Amino acid sequence: MDTDVHKDLHSEQGAHKGEHPGRSRNPVIKVVDLAWLEFEKPDLTRAEAFARAFGFQTALRTPSEVHLRGTDADAPCVLLRQGPATRFAGLALQAADEVDVLRLAEHTGVAAHALPEAIGGLAVDLADPGGTPVRVVAGMHTLPQLPVQPPLVHNTGRTVTRTNATQRPPRVPARVQRLGHVVLQSTTYRRTLNWYLDLFGMIVSDFLYFPGQRDRGPTMSFIRCDRGTTPADHHTLALALGPANRYVHSAYQVSDLDALAAGGEYLRERGYFRSWGIGRHIQGSQLFDYWRDPDGFLVEHFADGDMFDNTLEPGWAPFTATGLSQWGPPVSRDFLGTDVKSVRHEAARLLTALRGDNEFDIRRLAGLLKVASS
Repeated sequence: MDTDVHKDLHSEQGAHKGEHPGRSRNPVIKVVDLAWLEFEKPDLTRAEAFARAFGFQTALRTPSEVHLRGTDADAPCVLLRQGPATRFAGLALQAADEVDVLRLAEHTGVAAHALPEAIGGLAVDLADPGGTPVRVVAGMHTLPQLPVQPPLVHNTGRTVTRTNATQRPPRVPARVQRLGHVVLQSTTYRRTLNWYLDLFGMIVSDFLYFPGQRDRGPTMSFIRCDRGTTPADHHTLALALGPANRYVHSAYQVSDLDALAAGGEYLRERGYFRSWGIGRHIQGSQLFDYWRDPDGFLVEHFADGDMFDNTLEPGWAPFTATGLSQWGPPVSRDFLGTDVKSVRHEAARLLTALRGDNEFDIRRLAGLLKVASS
């Protein structure tokens, strides 16, 4: 008898009465995308070398700053700055226009300011309840479109679209097209979630809850932008409850599975560390491949992700390790943070969180520990 290990893990089932609606009734503005991420790095040369191998192009390089971009016509999607230690320095959300930036500034009491001329536009600088810097921007210069990595033409079953021609995808860096999403962990998950929904009009695509703890509410949400009837990425931001306020990973779109796989071989041959992959996720459905940069930050190549408009209501599913993928290798200890090198740091974070005034208590710890073995 066949056993479907993914039964009830897909989140087509919806909310129960009284559960979080997954959207705000009256948001201040509605952001349209994730603009860029900011990092500080002690060694910009090493960071740029990995970025180029991963598939970014360099849009700007100075002794103290590197701007990385994809092939899409847009602003840079990663800003690297010289710093004494490596750290995630925040995210930028893109507003529909500069009027929305000014509206947000008035609502929050934080003055708007011009961005550097190299980027252009207007910004207001905020911080979410967990302390993560969040910059809301609009009116930036648009970089020109770069040549894309064309997807391969496939013969499928008896449908023949390629005749007298071979498939030889080159083993080169996968060309990053754009920034897709960022995943954050928060000790104040519910308050932080509502902050993003109320200020920026974002919508939850899927909620996850710790096994056996649905009565206590969700502990992870995949959140998309509300673009009305125009489809948006299944998640631009994912937010999870955990013992620290921190960056988890970020994801960058490439053209197809062959670009993702051949690009992964290029990274592997140069000694970079694959954390987990290749596989296909459940929430979001995207093909994935996760890598560690030289400073230990987790970054993802993805392709073929779900796109939702604003009519779709949130799905609900248990948060389990086996529920992270439809197919692919078992989720790695490195990805889960349960490998030997991570345990000591995680233990210290857990003790600090349990002593603090936040949502991460003993029962939530028990639920989180159950995720890794379920």
